[in-house]
Amino acid sequence: MQTKPSPTFSTPQHDCDSLVITFAPLLLSEAYALAEDHANGAIVVMSGTVRHQTDGKPVVALEYQAYEPMALQVFRQIANDIHTRWSDANRVVIHHRTGRLALGEISVLVAVGCPHRAEAFEACQYAIDTLKHNAPIWKKEIWQDGSSSWVSIGACEQPGANC
Repeated sequence: MQTKPSPTFSTPQHDCDSLVITFAPLLLSEAYALAEDHANGAIVVMSGTVRHQTDGKPVVALEYQAYEPMALQVFRQIANDIHTRWSDANRVVIHHRTGRLALGEISVLVAVGCPHRAEAFEACQYAIDTLKHNAPIWKKEIWQDGSSSWVSIGACEQPGANC
């Protein structure tokens, strides 16, 4: 039995935020455009991609699964926190893929638009770090030898973790 790819799930927080979980490929240009605003002096974008190895072990692909309703709730909380802590932040973009991704594909995009670069950098780092620790999104690493292993959310909390 063949299953259809999951649809794109999104939820707006502030009118200009874009919070999405999707099976479709992520586009850097789209995330950047969604973070643009004439009030911005800075847009910081973090793009997470599938790399060829973890701890020296060859990786051929990653597979992501998410509990979409709860993950989007976490995304909303992150956006709320950003708008509260960095009150000048006017755009928050958090997009995450699900499904199997090949080497070099984008798995997550976070973009934050602010009037000043320091707050844009801080808010973007807060968003990706908090997402990695709190969102119910699981990653399976598929190794060159055909084996695979799931990376738990809690592993990201360990010092030196490669999450």
